[in-house]
Amino acid sequence: MASVSQRFSEIRDPSERTGSMLHSRREFLSHGAGAGLGAAWALGNVTTTRAEKESVVPRRYGIIYNWDGAPHGYSDYPQTLDQFLQKTFAPLKETQVGAMFYCVGEHEANWNSKLIPMAGDDLDRTYSSARYMRYYENIRAMLQRGENPYQAMVQRGRELGIDVYASIRMNDNHLHGLQLNDFADARMEGMTQIRREHPEWCLGAEQAPEWFAASWNMAIPEVREHRFQYIREAMDLADWDGVELDWQRHGFHLPADDAYRLRYVLTDLQRAVRQRANDLARQRGRPFHVAVRVATTLESCDRIGYDLKTWIKEGLCDVIIAGGGAATDPGIQIEEFQKLIEGTPIQFYTGFDSGFWGEHHGLGADREFQRAWVRGTAAGYWRRGADGMYVFNWHANERTRRDLLTQVGAAKTLERTDKIFAAVHRHLREPGGEWSGADLNDRIFGETPVKLYPTLTNEGPGFHVPVHDKVARYATAGLLKGVELRIVLEHMSPADRIQVNLDGKTLGEPAVRYATREDPDDPSDVAEHASLVWTLRPGQATQGEHLIKIQLMKRDERVRPPLVVQHVEFHVNYS
Repeated sequence: MASVSQRFSEIRDPSERTGSMLHSRREFLSHGAGAGLGAAWALGNVTTTRAEKESVVPRRYGIIYNWDGAPHGYSDYPQTLDQFLQKTFAPLKETQVGAMFYCVGEHEANWNSKLIPMAGDDLDRTYSSARYMRYYENIRAMLQRGENPYQAMVQRGRELGIDVYASIRMNDNHLHGLQLNDFADARMEGMTQIRREHPEWCLGAEQAPEWFAASWNMAIPEVREHRFQYIREAMDLADWDGVELDWQRHGFHLPADDAYRLRYVLTDLQRAVRQRANDLARQRGRPFHVAVRVATTLESCDRIGYDLKTWIKEGLCDVIIAGGGAATDPGIQIEEFQKLIEGTPIQFYTGFDSGFWGEHHGLGADREFQRAWVRGTAAGYWRRGADGMYVFNWHANERTRRDLLTQVGAAKTLERTDKIFAAVHRHLREPGGEWSGADLNDRIFGETPVKLYPTLTNEGPGFHVPVHDKVARYATAGLLKGVELRIVLEHMSPADRIQVNLDGKTLGEPAVRYATREDPDDPSDVAEHASLVWTLRPGQATQGEHLIKIQLMKRDERVRPPLVVQHVEFHVNYS
């Protein structure tokens, strides 16, 4: 089979081939020369006009906003269609959001289906909470009134200039750690009869984290047929701009012992969806785009079973999104993904989830930390070559996240905003607890937290923290308020001694600050976590990667746990 770039070259104008070659993928896309990775040749028209060819590449969206379907439950029963649309689009209007990916469900049909049980039927329409009742019954009421909420979203999106995709969670598991031997008696939202009848079609606790034992085993042909039927019906619900296959909800699809070797079966389903999208594109005379959400590193993609090289070579997707399985994973290998898609019109988006995974033990309000951290991370994504941002689980109304949704969608609007640039932090849930294992393939190259031990050569751990703002330039212009290096240590005693080097130069004594001391409502002056703070000169935080090394010189023997480096961060403030 010809590669994507080979097939693409066959449909370009001869004048484009004889002119100077485009030297970068970004330049390639900006010229609108790409084809929708299957859409153009699926239409069977190799003599398309320039305008037609430009239209088959998804436009740059700035921000893709993934809605998990929650707006169906944001109004009391019976929700009107206008109420639903208002709740859905309230966070998106007049922001940098160019596309909305709307989750149409997980296991049961949220539409009238002849083959798939409708949501609520398995529970005889009696639910575990008023929240679930509102969600499912509001959908059913719309359908009973003859309304199509999905086409209504597409139409409202077009009025607002927002593309609308159906989002499919490929293996969602909100079954609360349900084990296979408990299937027969389980009554909960999302637990379908087909899963109850076929526990042997699920991974089980031996081949997936225990919490995800009930996840489908995609190696089973019947499972893939079942999921493909669901996807086909969802794709037919409306005149969508495309479909997203959210493989990261949740990223346990194959037996752990064999996932890499069995990756061809995930490709089988991915290929079937692309073929269906091409059929729809042919029928309606315009592209039906395919987006995929995958893990943030190529190693994790291989571990899970995402054969990206084949997906790219065969043109099985138009948009690749890298996102964590559990909250935001800032360790996205942008450069490696860009190398894979070089020479193709595929666009690459970097993902944000609901927030920081684990507890952050720094100073100040968590809300302010989260926002500054997102801005710093987004600035880095843009500088490193991302084509856009993707946000997931950012539940919001017209006010909740408007600041971020009007900033992170372009590098320009992030300029002169307060930011935190941090070492990648890898938090892992305790075995046996809720969502244990969800983070198994996330943040795998995280440098914090790390325990400090004495070493034979007096060399401690190093932390690589990039600064993506031109700090020195802003300082010269009088626009910089200040920049700090902050290191958060757990179990610190005043008797401990550490040495900190920044880019090979030893730093002086820091200010030692405690969040409790700075909280007017907390009576304590000290806490288990201490923040070591250095005020830096602009020249110490220039744009680029910085190496911070920490060496334990003396440990207080009265404290049994080792000293732990929890966070290493640059705080850049303009306001």
